[in-house]
Amino acid sequence: MIKPKALKSLSIFFPCYNEEFNVGSMIEQAVQVGEDYGVDYEVVVVDDGSRDKSPAIVQEWSGKNPRVRLVQHPKNLGYGAALRTGLKSVTKEIVFLTDGDNQFHLSDIDKLFFKIDSCDVVTGYRLERQDKAHRRLNGFLWTRLNKLLFGLPIRDVDCAFKLFRRKTLEGLELKSNHLLIHSEILARIMKKGYKIEEVGVPHYPRVAGKATATALKSIFKTFKELAGLYWDIKSN
Repeated sequence: MIKPKALKSLSIFFPCYNEEFNVGSMIEQAVQVGEDYGVDYEVVVVDDGSRDKSPAIVQEWSGKNPRVRLVQHPKNLGYGAALRTGLKSVTKEIVFLTDGDNQFHLSDIDKLFFKIDSCDVVTGYRLERQDKAHRRLNGFLWTRLNKLLFGLPIRDVDCAFKLFRRKTLEGLELKSNHLLIHSEILARIMKKGYKIEEVGVPHYPRVAGKATATALKSIFKTFKELAGLYWDIKSN
C-alpha cells in the first residue's frame, strides 16, 4: 500500500444516474479505501435525478456511515453538471473522481497515489478498455481532437479515474453540463500551469445498468460546448 505525503485527507466522489445495481458496491469500495488508508475521508455521491432506488441506497449507507454523503439534483441535468456539483461539494485536500458504473476497481487508486507527490493531477488511462468497438473508436478520436485543440498531453481524456490536489480545483470556473467536462477540467487546470501526469489503470466490463451520457443528443450538445471552450481558452 502506497500512502503519499500529500494524502492528509481524501474525498472520493462519483456521479450516479439510475445505478441502483452499482451504487452500493461503489460506496462499499470507496469506504474500504478510506478505512484502509486511515485518513480523514468522505464519500460523496452526486445523484443526477435518478428515477430508480439509487438515492435510497445512498441514504441507507449514510445512515450507517456519516462519512457517506448524498448530494441530489432535483432533475437530470447531465453528466458534466453532476461532476461540477461534485467538485463543489467535496471538502478534503486530495480529491478522487470516478464514475458510478463499476467499470473501475477503486483499490487501483494506489496507482494514482504513487505519482501524486510529484505532480498536481494524476489521470488514468484505460488499459484494454472494456467497451464496444465504436465507443473505443470514439474515445480515441475525441482524445486526438482535444490534443489538437488544447495541447493536452493525455492519451485518454475521458477516463473517469482522476486524482487532484485541492489547490488545482480552486477558482476553476467550469461550464460544461455534458461530455466535455473531462476535457474542460484538464484544459483549464493545464492553463493554470499545474503539472498533470498519467498512469494506466485496469478497466472492466459494465455488468449492470446502462450508459446514458453517450446519447446522440448529449453528443451534439458536447460539440457545441467544445466550440465555446476553445474560444474561452484561446482568448483568455
